[in-house]
Formats: sequence, C-alpha cells, structure tokens
Amino acid sequence: MNNFVILTDTGSDLEKELREEFNIEYVPMRFSYEGKDYAADLDWPVFSAHDFYQRMRDGGRFLTAQVLAGSYQEAFEKALSEGKDVLYISCSSQLSAGINTARRIAEETLKSYPERKIVCIDGLRACYALGLIVIHASELRAEGKTIDEVAAWVEENKLTVHMLGSVDKLTYLKQAGRVSAASAFFGGLLNIKPIIIEDAQGRNFAAEKVKGRKNAMMRMVEIAKENFLDVPYQRVFISHADCLEEAEELKAMLLNALGKDIDVHIGYIGPCVGASTGPDTLSINFHGKKVEVNA
Repeated sequence: MNNFVILTDTGSDLEKELREEFNIEYVPMRFSYEGKDYAADLDWPVFSAHDFYQRMRDGGRFLTAQVLAGSYQEAFEKALSEGKDVLYISCSSQLSAGINTARRIAEETLKSYPERKIVCIDGLRACYALGLIVIHASELRAEGKTIDEVAAWVEENKLTVHMLGSVDKLTYLKQAGRVSAASAFFGGLLNIKPIIIEDAQGRNFAAEKVKGRKNAMMRMVEIAKENFLDVPYQRVFISHADCLEEAEELKAMLLNALGKDIDVHIGYIGPCVGASTGPDTLSINFHGKKVEVNA
C-alpha cells in the first residue's frame, strides 16, 4: 500500500495551489525582520510577496534560518500516528543544514513507531527546481510506486533538474555573504549580471557574467535550450522576485527558442531564497541533461 506523505520545505517555493494539486506537505524555514521571528510561509500570510521585496528595495533586511527541530517532529509524528510513512525531500544541504536535523529527528521519532518508515533525501536543489523533483515524486506515488521506488527515482534523477538564475543587483548576495563587497561594488558600476546555476553538489555559483539585464535573460534561455530534454514529465517553471513583466518576457523568449508549445508556470521566489538573492531575481527551472559541473 502506497500510504506515505511527501514532505518538503520552504526551499521548494511551491505555492498552495501546487501543493494541493499534488498532495504535498511542507515544513517552514524561518526568517527574522526588525527583531521579530517568522515562519517562512510560502502563502505569504504576514508580508505579501510584493511587500516583502519592496521592503528589501527600501533597505530592509530579512535574515533566514533552517527548519526548527520541533517542526520536523510535529510533521513526522502526525504522519506516523496516522499510519503513514514519510518521504522528505529537502532543500540542498549546501544551502541549508535542515536535512541533518531532519535525519536526527527521524531517527528519534521512529523509536516510537518501529513499524513505520521515514526516508530523508538531500534534494541538492532549491527554488522551483526542488519543487519539480517533489512534484514528480508525487506523480510517481499516484502511479502506485512505493516509497522506496519513489526515493530511488529522486536519488537517481535529482541532478537532472536545472535551476538557472540571474539577480538584478549583487547587493543582496553581498549581504548574505555570497559575494565580496568589491565584487558587488564593481558589478554595480559595470552593470554585471551573473548567471547562477546549481552544480552537482547542490551549490549555487556564478557560472558566467554578462553585461545587462536583457543579455542575462538571453543567455539563460540559451543555456536552457542547450540542456532541455523532452521527458514525459517535463515541466518548465519560471520564478521571479516581484518582476512579473520580465518573467512573462522571459517565458516568451524561452518558448520562442525551444520552438515548442510547452506549459510554463510562473510564480514567486519564496522568502528564504529571495532574502539572499533580492528583488527582481529571475530563474528558469526544468528537467534536462544531468548536471555534472562542480563550482
């Protein structure tokens, strides 16, 4: 009986409609703002997505933290007490230490439920790239695959999911400790836009640097075309940090380049990723060739 919960975290960026459609649950990471701590809720109950990014534009800073141990405990206990197993697919361990906490809590929780199973997988991806992995895991569950079969697919295929991104300003990556102050300063002067990818270890890095926003979008589309695969479960997700018009433009560019009638979903970059990349960030997420590059 395929009676198991598929669980992820805020790093997946999956909004409520997608979570409900595919019967996916998640545990929230945390963020703090002006001395107050909040759950990094993907449904934006405290700050709307626009308000969140506008506060950043106005100089506000959001500091992020991993999922609390108690949140894992609550999610695991709920599923196990209902007679269900759990498949947890986490945000990349290179971006959050949550997977380590999850494994520890899973081991402790299973002592009270020896007949049940919790499988914790480091997704090695974030943003909608992680979301795409979780969605197909749900589709496999719906096809009747067991928790072990779905987990095996995730482990085998997680590096075939791509995230291509570009930030509008390096300021926020500097604040998050991802680039040096000098790089951010001179990058701003020269209008440099890095092309960010997730490598085979689950790390985000600037694979290329181009000049100008339009050139960055064009290069993202070129890289996507080079790596795109026509797998039966292909989906393309574009995420944005409060720059919907440019996301729509990027979608049109991508569809034109691929020459295909593909359903492209557009949604917001969630609060934890967005806190580091800043407003006006764009990304393309899709299934493609296996990622083998290492930063």
